[in-house]
Amino acid sequence: MTGEAEINAASTITALVHSPKFNLTQTYFLIAGIAGISPKLGTLGSVTFARFGVQVALQYEFDAREKPANFPTGYVPQGSFAPDQFPQELYGTEVFEVNEDLRQFAVQMAKTGKLFDDAQSQQYRANYASNPAFAAGAAPPSVVACDTATSDVFWTGNLLGEAFENTTKLFTNGTATYCTTQQEDNGTLEALMRGALSGLVDFSRIIIMRTASDFDRPFPGQSAATNLFLMSPGFE
Repeated sequence: MTGEAEINAASTITALVHSPKFNLTQTYFLIAGIAGISPKLGTLGSVTFARFGVQVALQYEFDAREKPANFPTGYVPQGSFAPDQFPQELYGTEVFEVNEDLRQFAVQMAKTGKLFDDAQSQQYRANYASNPAFAAGAAPPSVVACDTATSDVFWTGNLLGEAFENTTKLFTNGTATYCTTQQEDNGTLEALMRGALSGLVDFSRIIIMRTASDFDRPFPGQSAATNLFLMSPGFE
């Protein structure tokens, strides 16, 4: 229904919110979909609930082959002069925060369920066990409270994963914990925010849930290209 990527998400939710056919002033919105996941926080089939949606690609970008030699990434916050500087130019869609009490309620409810697992996924995620930092990636699926990064770019690899981990922390003054990647949520949240400003929806009634279908970076010994093109067994 929402459609994939930020433009589709924003257009669809805007049309819904402003439709005269619905009264959404007391509606709860469950933003749900699949996502890439960092093996530092979860694994295939994990269910995540975010407090923050962060639009990580809303930055300046150098091709990595042309970036300054002392930059760890080609991404630089807008209006700034280095990757670790807080953005000096803000569009207003970089960060959204949803109701933390409602998120925690959703987490506790989700923990009462039984998450699906199978032998194929167990075998694949075992590849992450050799790196202690990826212990969560090698473990069984779980319910995780962590935050989500929005970008129309479907990225993969350790370097971009680490770069957007840093962006997520930077844009939220160290508050958010990056763990999932997806292409819609900030578009959806901006449409709902504008609806709230118009008195059409209640922004405190939003839950962001993403289930992990693939890893955002390869296991030790695997290339980033293989991780993307021969993707892990997905939960779609």
